[in-house]
Amino acid sequence: MSATDPYIENEVKIRYRGTPAEARTLIEGSGYRLVEARTLESDRIFDRAAELRRSDQLLRLRRTGEQPLVTYKGPTRRERHKSREEIEFHVSDPDALTLILERLGYQITFRYEKYRTKFAAAGEPGFITIDETPMGVFLEIEGPPAWVDQTAARLGLLPAEYLTSSYAKLYEEYRRSNPSAPPDMVFR
Repeated sequence: MSATDPYIENEVKIRYRGTPAEARTLIEGSGYRLVEARTLESDRIFDRAAELRRSDQLLRLRRTGEQPLVTYKGPTRRERHKSREEIEFHVSDPDALTLILERLGYQITFRYEKYRTKFAAAGEPGFITIDETPMGVFLEIEGPPAWVDQTAARLGLLPAEYLTSSYAKLYEEYRRSNPSAPPDMVFR
């Protein structure tokens, strides 16, 4: 979530051609410090007859450590950055929530995993992550739009490298050129 509006997420992804260690060196060399160690995030996207997907909304259950998190994301405005409403809350029993959603007609439509390492700089309104996925390494820069651009420039990254697609969409594209990849973006 953005530091300026707790319910608006502004972000870009950038496909990183180097290793996670090289990305970390770049980020820390630019003055950012580790705020969350490398952690596996296991996500489940729920939908009912593709109604959320058709309306460009998302309902996700994320399991990471002991803190399962439910996220609703509203329709996306894709300009230079991806911007959308984001509402999140922790749940104590993700299995019960999954059962409730299934009883309401929602099904898991996509699963994806990534190892995420998070960085920030003191007094700055956003953060950077290194996302290690089954389809490669990505950097995600999230915060107010001007900060996103300043941070990308500070890292030597260009706006032409910005991606505003979701991991689900990026994985769809990846599978077109890698037909043996599994339907879900999970580690084998």
